[in-house]
Formats: sequence, C-alpha cells, structure tokens
Amino acid sequence: MSDDISSRVSRRKFIAAAGAGGVLALAGCTDGGDGGDGGGNLSGEIFVTGSSTVFPLAVEVADRFERMHEDVSTSVERTGSGGGFENFFCPGDSDINNASRPIKDSELENCRSSGVEPVELKVATDALTVIVNNENDFATELTFDQLAQIWGPDAGADQTWADIDPDWPDEEVNRFGAATTSGTFDFFTETVNGEEGVHTQDYSPTEQDRNIVQGVQGDPYGIGYFGFSYYFNNQDAATAVAVSETGDEFFLPSLENAASDDYPLARPLFTYPDRNRLTEDRIAEFCRFFVEKSTSKEIVADTVGYVPNTDSKASEVMETLESAVDEANSG
Repeated sequence: MSDDISSRVSRRKFIAAAGAGGVLALAGCTDGGDGGDGGGNLSGEIFVTGSSTVFPLAVEVADRFERMHEDVSTSVERTGSGGGFENFFCPGDSDINNASRPIKDSELENCRSSGVEPVELKVATDALTVIVNNENDFATELTFDQLAQIWGPDAGADQTWADIDPDWPDEEVNRFGAATTSGTFDFFTETVNGEEGVHTQDYSPTEQDRNIVQGVQGDPYGIGYFGFSYYFNNQDAATAVAVSETGDEFFLPSLENAASDDYPLARPLFTYPDRNRLTEDRIAEFCRFFVEKSTSKEIVADTVGYVPNTDSKASEVMETLESAVDEANSG
C-alpha cells in the first residue's frame, strides 16, 4: 500500500497496491458489494483525520463511497491518532478522527469542552507488527521483556544486540518507530513497556510506515514497529518478528492469529465521528457505510490487511451509530 502521502489526500488520487492474496477465510465476515444509494443525493465535503494505521482502510472506504456519491469529496489526512484529536477533531476542524487505540479521557474532556462529542465505532482489528532486517537471523523471536529492553526508556544509543542476548551480535540496535502523536506509539508503550508514553528517545520517529520499513531495510541491525497493513502489502521488504508475552509460545503477526486473540499485539481500530455532525446526511451515511464495510473480507482483509468485524460486532457498532444519529437529530 502506498504510504508516502503525509498531507490531506483525496482518495481519488490515492492508488492502492494489490493485496498479498490468499489471506484467510474469516468466519462471520461478509464481502458484499458496495450496496445501494441509501443516502439519496448527497453532496459536500468530509474531512477525516487521525491514525496512520487506520488510514489505508479509511481511504479504501472513502473511494468506494465516492463512487456511489460523485458529489461528495472525502479527504483523509494522516496525523496520528493523538495528533488528530488534539489539532483537528477536538477543536472542531475535522468531521471524523480515526484512532488505533481508544480515545483518552483527557482527549474526551478536551473535545467536550469545545462542543465536540466523539462517537466510538470499531472498524477492524490490527496485528501490530515488529520487523527486523531480512538479513537478521537471530532476533526473529522476541519476548515482551526483550522488546521492553530494546524500546524502554533506559535503552540508549550504546545498546547492542548482545546486551539483549549474549549470543547475538555485538552491534548497536537501531530503532525506527511511531511518533509520539501516534496511537501505535501509545498502544506499544503501554502493552510492551507497561506504561503509556514510556519509550526510549534513541529512535527515528515517524508517522510514515514507509520510512520505518526503509530504515530497517537499510540497516542489518535495525528494528521497527507499525500496523500490520503495510507489512501485509510489503512482505518482502522486511522480516516479521514472532512475539510472546511470557516466552512460552511465540506468535507471528497474521490475520488468523489476531482474529483468534492468540497474537499478543492485536488491537482494535476505531473511527470517531462528531455526534453533532451526524445531522449532516453525507457524514451520517459515510459512517454507516464504513460500519457496513467493516465486515468485508475483500476490503478489510484482502485489500488492506486487517481483521474485519464479525457481523454481530458490526450490528452492535451500527446500533451505537444509529443511537448517536437519533440523539443528534433530536437535540
């Protein structure tokens, strides 16, 4: 999946790479077509900000929505989950914010102080992926403890792989990871390091998954982490690491392992519309469309590289959305 777009992007200008094929049959997930024109004649703009992890799914959904509604222009900006909440969504400058972790209490308070009411809609499940250089044949399995040694706050520029395991090369560990505005950063630090935001400062931070892959590709002793979608669509570029929370059993990132909850770095992905803007038909219909397509194996799994919602989960999410639409229109 192309990953070099850092500013606001019209989905019509975004060309998605073909999926890596042969994914899996996910029970309870449906494909379906793009459906009918449930929203009538829609027009206007929709501005979506937030997570770089949710970004490829959002632009795929936006493209299909625009095919149905030619007078609607949907723009998606990759700002990071936190960056989107703080700089765009909570101030009221974007209609929807994607996030690769749940909204924080402080963000919710910030939004509400500005009259913005976020509505949480789960749209997929990710298998956050740790990668190493293809020449790395030693660190292909890592425990949470080892990951915490590499990415924790005490990990400095002089740390070598031999510090992690004396049988490994005495070569410096070079890190490439998510920026502090990213939900991936928040999830990874809380899950692996035990506290959100606790992270070494000796790394190359970015919101661009492509930069992480390029950094690891160019360094035989490099390591990085990001959402599964970019790895899924670029599997020859780097080697995925099997991880274990306890060291007893290791699991590779895959849609199967994320769907079964075996993979310890699996996480839900969300989109958050402002409830007040659900009075606008184009925004309400876009959110309905997003939730409907969240069950599609063809879109979510085969094309983008995430685990789709089950039908029952999508029904639950749709109930949340419809309740929010009703509240917005009655308020």
